[in-house]
Amino acid sequence: MIIRKRLAAGVCGLLAALAVGLPAASAVADEPDAKPSPKVELVLDVSGSMRARDIDGQSRMSAAKQAFNEVLDAVPHEVQLGIRTLGANYPGEDRKRGCKDTKQLYPVGPLDRTDAKTAVATLAPTGWTPIGPALLGAADDLKGGDAARRIVLITDGEDTCAPLDPCEVARDIAAQGIHLTVDTLGLLPDAKTRRQLSCIAEATGGTYTSVQHTGELRDRVHQLVDRAARPVVTPVATKGGQECAGAPRLTSGLYNDREKFAEHRWYRVDVRPGQELRASVSVAADRAVNNDYGVLLRASTVHGREIVRGSEAGSGRTDVISSGLRYPKPPADAADGDDEPAAETVCLQVSNSFSAPASVKTEPGLPVELAVDVVDAPHDAADPAAFGLGRGWWLLGVLVLTGLAAGLLWGWISRWRVAVWRTN
Repeated sequence: MIIRKRLAAGVCGLLAALAVGLPAASAVADEPDAKPSPKVELVLDVSGSMRARDIDGQSRMSAAKQAFNEVLDAVPHEVQLGIRTLGANYPGEDRKRGCKDTKQLYPVGPLDRTDAKTAVATLAPTGWTPIGPALLGAADDLKGGDAARRIVLITDGEDTCAPLDPCEVARDIAAQGIHLTVDTLGLLPDAKTRRQLSCIAEATGGTYTSVQHTGELRDRVHQLVDRAARPVVTPVATKGGQECAGAPRLTSGLYNDREKFAEHRWYRVDVRPGQELRASVSVAADRAVNNDYGVLLRASTVHGREIVRGSEAGSGRTDVISSGLRYPKPPADAADGDDEPAAETVCLQVSNSFSAPASVKTEPGLPVELAVDVVDAPHDAADPAAFGLGRGWWLLGVLVLTGLAAGLLWGWISRWRVAVWRTN
């Protein structure tokens, strides 16, 4: 009897294990292939100029270490991260040796936060600024696989190892078609450093950021590492027309272009009845520009009648200026028939009023990023746009009624107080 009970218990246990294991195995078999882990390499300038104590009362090197430690704590688990240095090992005056001074401090792979922090803690400002060789080394570190790849370069000065031009190196990297993006951060940059770092970023579809505080450095590096884990939409290159009739026809998406100083460019978007066009434009000042500038985004019909516009102006130094607009097209009447209503062609005009000093080159033009989205127009009464608040009428009515009620109430209170005063 005991043997039979044990045998029955064993059979039940085996069946339970199979019942649990088979669905799990099936789930593993049905699970789609995981996406390849994105790769990021942080390239840090450790040249002698990083000793300067002008960032929040501490040296540039100390600020970079502090920012790195905080970024390493927040790196997404799916990101393979590495660290490369430039100018960290050779303190001498031999230019040939100094321009080879770039080394991988931490290999690209799953992050061990303790090891990475320990490696960063050993750094001390030392030598030259070989940005070009460091970019070549970082691109080699990130080779292999189909994952998104990103280099984040942090430096406080321009390359000191010409004729190997870092901008040309970035263009060569982009020409290899390996989808590697280089983002650059300049610590308290001068005009020459700004130009060089902007050129590097622009050549690979990356971004340039000027940094003056430790918090700014930490937040920007963290944002770029996080972007590698959650890649954004890559803009599609386009070229605006000189007039609406010959302009490119755009659909929902993100586009980039270049616009000359004080130029107008045109694009076309089809909007059907019951849809809403939402568009925004950003123009980047990637070089020195004069004060007082602006950007205009204007929607009009093919006959030139303006529908709506958005504009923004500024004065003083800025890296980008943006504006946007919304155009809801009313739904077609049901009595028009069963045929699908024809789309209206909306002409989008992008204009800028930038100018530059005589010493600044105006070619190529300024980078333009245009976002276009065509969505269903709002029908829900809870949407403020459905009430016409965007046009201001409902808001104006509410303000008038509120003012009238407040005036009547205040008048009644004043009369009551005067009556009480006279009585007393």
